[in-house]
Amino acid sequence: MPRSLSLSGGTHTPLSEGWRLVLTAAGAHAGPETVDATAGLPAPVPGTVAEALENAGLFDREKPQPLHDKDAWYVRPLTEFGGGAARLCFEGLATVAEVYLNGDLILTSGSMFEAHAVDVVLTGAEDRLAICFRALRHFLDASGPRARWRPQMMETQGLRLVRTTALGHMPGWCPSIDAVGPWRAVSLLRRDGAEHIAFDLSLAARLADDGDGILHLSFACGIDLEDVHLECAGQRCVVTRDADGRWQAVLTLPQVEAWWPHTHGQPKLYEAHLSVGGKTIPLGKVGFRSLDIYRGADGKDFAVIVNGERVFCRGAVWTTADIVRLPGGQDDYRSWLLQARDAGMNMLRIGGTMAYETPEFFEICDELGLMVWQDLMFANFDYPVKDEAFVAHVRREVEQLLAGLQASPSLTVLCGGSEIYQQGAMLGLPERIWKGSLTEEILPEVCSKGRPDVPYVANSPCGGAMPFSPNEGVTHYYGVGAYCRPLDDARRAHVRFAAESLAFAHVPQARTLAQHLPVPALHHPRWKERVPRDRSASWDFEDIRDFYLQDIFAADPARLRREEPDRYLDLSRAVTAEVVEAVYGEWRRPGSSCNGALVWTLQDLLPGAGWGVIDATGEPKPVWYGLRRAFRPLQVILTDEGTNGLYVHMLNETQQQWTGTIELACLRNGEQVVVSGRRALTLAPRGQESFAATDLFGAFFDTTYAFRFGPPSHEVTTARLLDGDGAVMAEAFDFPLGRSKAFFDADIQVSLVKSDAGWCLDLETNRFAQSLHIEADGYRAEEDWFHLAPGSRKRITLLPREGTDASALPSGEISHIGSRRIIRF
Repeated sequence: MPRSLSLSGGTHTPLSEGWRLVLTAAGAHAGPETVDATAGLPAPVPGTVAEALENAGLFDREKPQPLHDKDAWYVRPLTEFGGGAARLCFEGLATVAEVYLNGDLILTSGSMFEAHAVDVVLTGAEDRLAICFRALRHFLDASGPRARWRPQMMETQGLRLVRTTALGHMPGWCPSIDAVGPWRAVSLLRRDGAEHIAFDLSLAARLADDGDGILHLSFACGIDLEDVHLECAGQRCVVTRDADGRWQAVLTLPQVEAWWPHTHGQPKLYEAHLSVGGKTIPLGKVGFRSLDIYRGADGKDFAVIVNGERVFCRGAVWTTADIVRLPGGQDDYRSWLLQARDAGMNMLRIGGTMAYETPEFFEICDELGLMVWQDLMFANFDYPVKDEAFVAHVRREVEQLLAGLQASPSLTVLCGGSEIYQQGAMLGLPERIWKGSLTEEILPEVCSKGRPDVPYVANSPCGGAMPFSPNEGVTHYYGVGAYCRPLDDARRAHVRFAAESLAFAHVPQARTLAQHLPVPALHHPRWKERVPRDRSASWDFEDIRDFYLQDIFAADPARLRREEPDRYLDLSRAVTAEVVEAVYGEWRRPGSSCNGALVWTLQDLLPGAGWGVIDATGEPKPVWYGLRRAFRPLQVILTDEGTNGLYVHMLNETQQQWTGTIELACLRNGEQVVVSGRRALTLAPRGQESFAATDLFGAFFDTTYAFRFGPPSHEVTTARLLDGDGAVMAEAFDFPLGRSKAFFDADIQVSLVKSDAGWCLDLETNRFAQSLHIEADGYRAEEDWFHLAPGSRKRITLLPREGTDASALPSGEISHIGSRRIIRF
């Protein structure tokens, strides 16, 4: 929500068209007078230089050229506005910018993350607006106060001195695409003498302990107003002027319906309005919720409490909707955020190595019930906090960010940045060096004033014997992952909250590779340049995936790549889905120390085997489906407890009581039931239950093959939660001998049916089928890369892709990793 608001209808016009872009050598033009805009390229605003060049066919995001060594001039005439007073608004200029009106310098900006407004008088003649983005390389190479440590992941240490994004400056993490240009909106507000402006506007919503919603409005206005009211959800109160001249109102909504993350309830929103003299002015949507962080009796825990309920946070770290455009519109965000919601995620983290997103991002998260962990844009560096000018920019940056998010219920955590503490600690420096005033004093002070309802975390990670220790506070957990620990390390590490975790080079679906990266998935240069790696490391994240492929499927990745490349890719797709399901099952089980974990990352920046669980084209990767299963609010989990046997855990995170049946079966040769059991079950709202599998069987059975009395009796155990109609609500699987011993040549029967939901596949199998994949022309399977057990029919909805004739009969093929057999339909 803006800090200022027109109360009498001033004309606010986006300056999105009519711009010309001219690139010149650094310092070639001192001012705009000598810049020939007629020779420039058309340029969208908001937008970037890279976007304009790409639109003209002059920029390749796969092989980007440097842009920080050039000046970029954006020029636009303002003749359509006539003469008179106006206000020019700049929401974000990347990065060192000079703004000229009719050749006169009216603004300089040195931060990508600050907005500006300038009052001007238009002549009504040949008014011309010009913005020069000076070559940033000079500023990045400039010397500053000596740093006490130097992070290796960044290609320039100048990022600690210049307020710009780290995107494009992290070799091995993202393409080197320089962020230059008016990346946020530029607009013109026409002002006249009758216009009234409410400024320094504040709107705050909270949920009181008694269940009432409290909405507080405050603003300043230099003139007298009449008949002023605050309205929301059918309630209304008078807005009055206090002794200090501010207009104030507190509106109470009795027993309001609270806003919840979508996994735990409905994300209820209400329209708020300001009424002035009978004219209604929208204030936007608000949600009422309470927030807290539970740290335990010993202060070592970290759990997010929403409306008094402990919420297991799961989701991913957001990167950007487009690495070239760095867009900020509703249409740019919505598809990504819908897929996050549809995967069962309830939290996204905007990390300190990225860039701030617009209020539109949070509006969609408000609507979808997605919580947001917002890092402030600080990462790894030793920042110059003794520089008063630097600190002033930081304060203004954060104040403006929070002013735009005043009543957003999705904003859940504010964090002082990413891996500053970890970087210093890992270099052997003492705490007094890396724990400084920026994150401990300056940022929390600004945050507490801007959003006092949102908990603040000094840095991610922080807590424990070392700031990155997983058993206390917030961690970045890569025990399973980059450090190649066995899967049971997920329990041994005693993770409390992982703000990032489980990074792998996730292989996209075959259709994405065929269209966007048609090269052999071996050590082809184009393939490998898309695989992320830590700078200077001797390994990359494909090596990490291969480690778990060998561990879980007992296969030699190098030999598979040489001899069976297609099978190598399929096992690579399946393995990361299996790993995340297993780890989240461990973290979500009753008795776990873990209160939440976010995967690194939500989306790729280029097509390929990147960290994202959604590829750069917007297609969910196989791992996305694994997360979707792992994140179900109604869930069943199986854990191997050694000589204690196999344990069954059931969770109900919803607000409603759930009644159904739990069913368990052990299968020999993937088909013969050697032992089974079932039980009627009632789970209370937010309830959970655990018991040994033998409680269902009624007698001893070596379900985990821990005692090894003779040959193993089965290769797979299946668990199902069934509702009252017998529909499967959740499934879990255990492989006592390992997944490679559960490969069977299953005979899968497929029926294509038309339902109210559209085209569906009904699937049945005579034997257990592992990691089954559906490829349908013109469609995406709602569920994919799943296990199919005998004994029931599974229905899969086919979701039509854009441009598909949904009336035509779909066709495609089905495969699974236990067999080379292809089933066509």
